[in-house]
Amino acid sequence: MDVLIVESMEPEVHSWLAERYPTRYAPELDRDPRALRQALFNVRALIIPGSVALDSQALHYAPVLRAVGRLTGGAESLDADACGKAGVEVVRAHGAASGAEAEFALMAILQLLRRVPVRSGDGFLVGRELGACTVGVLGMTATVRPLAQLVQAFGARVVGYDPSVHATDGLWARWNVTPMALREVVERSDVLVVLMPYFARYRGLLGERYLATARPDQVVVNLSHSELFDEQALAQALGSGRILAAWFDSLEPGTLDPGRALHEVRGLQVTPRVASTTRESRLRAAWSVARRIDELLSQGPQPASFRPTGSDVPADLGAEPASD
Repeated sequence: MDVLIVESMEPEVHSWLAERYPTRYAPELDRDPRALRQALFNVRALIIPGSVALDSQALHYAPVLRAVGRLTGGAESLDADACGKAGVEVVRAHGAASGAEAEFALMAILQLLRRVPVRSGDGFLVGRELGACTVGVLGMTATVRPLAQLVQAFGARVVGYDPSVHATDGLWARWNVTPMALREVVERSDVLVVLMPYFARYRGLLGERYLATARPDQVVVNLSHSELFDEQALAQALGSGRILAAWFDSLEPGTLDPGRALHEVRGLQVTPRVASTTRESRLRAAWSVARRIDELLSQGPQPASFRPTGSDVPADLGAEPASD
C-alpha cells in the first residue's frame, strides 16, 4: 500500500490519488494509535488530521514512509526533527486557508468594533469604524496579504511584527504593511490580529510585558495557538478594560475551567477553530497536499535507511510505547 489516508478528504481528490497509487482510507485510525502503528509498515505516504501525533516512536514502524501530509490544523503534533532525520517530508497546504482566515478575521474585527462599545467624547456608548483604526498583525503568514487588502479598503492602516522577517525584507512593502517592533505594534494598534506560528519557545510571549502596554480599548483577534498568550496577563488586561474584547478561534482544553485565570472573564469570545474551515479552503488544501505527495511518490522508491530501535520503542508493534 502506497498511501494511507486517515484524515477526511474531498472525494474527487481521494479518487485522483487512488487512480495513481494503492490507497487505503481508514479514518477510524485517528482514534486507535496502536492500529495506526501496525498499519504503517508498507506505507509510503500518510495523510493524518491534527489530532494524530507522529513522533520518533511511530516513525520506527514506518520504514518506507516518504511523506506525511496534513490538510488542516497546525504542525504541533508532528515531530519535525524526527521526520527530518527519518527522511520524511512534512507536506502542508501552506496558504490554502489564507483567504478563509482573512475573511474570518475581518468579520471578527467588524463585530468587535461595533458590538463592544466605547465612550464617545460626549459620554455616549458607541461603536467604532474600522477605517479609523490601526490594525496590527503579528506573524507575516499568507493570511496577512488578503487581510491587509481587505482592511485597507476600509481605510485602516496596517502595521506588523514577525520575528523571522527582517524589517528590510521586501515582503513588508509588497504587502503594504509597516514593520515595527513587537512592543510598538501592541502599543499602537486599535486592533491586534495574531497569526504567528506556534513554537514552544513562544509560549506566553504575549504576557504582562506587552499586554500591559496595549492601546486602551484595543480588541484582539487570535487565529494562532492560544498558548502564545499568558493566561493571567490576558485575564488582567481584559478585566481592567485595557483590552476591551478578544476573539479566539480556539483555546486549549481546560483554559476556561473553574480555577483558571480566564474562567468567566468578560469580553472573551471563543469559536471552535472555524476560521480556516470552508469548502473552498478544504478543496485547495486537499489538492495541494495530494499533488505534492504525487511528486514525491512518482520519483520512485528510495532506499530505506536503517532506523535503530531505542529502549523506549517496543519491539511488539501492538504494544504501547513506554511512558516517560
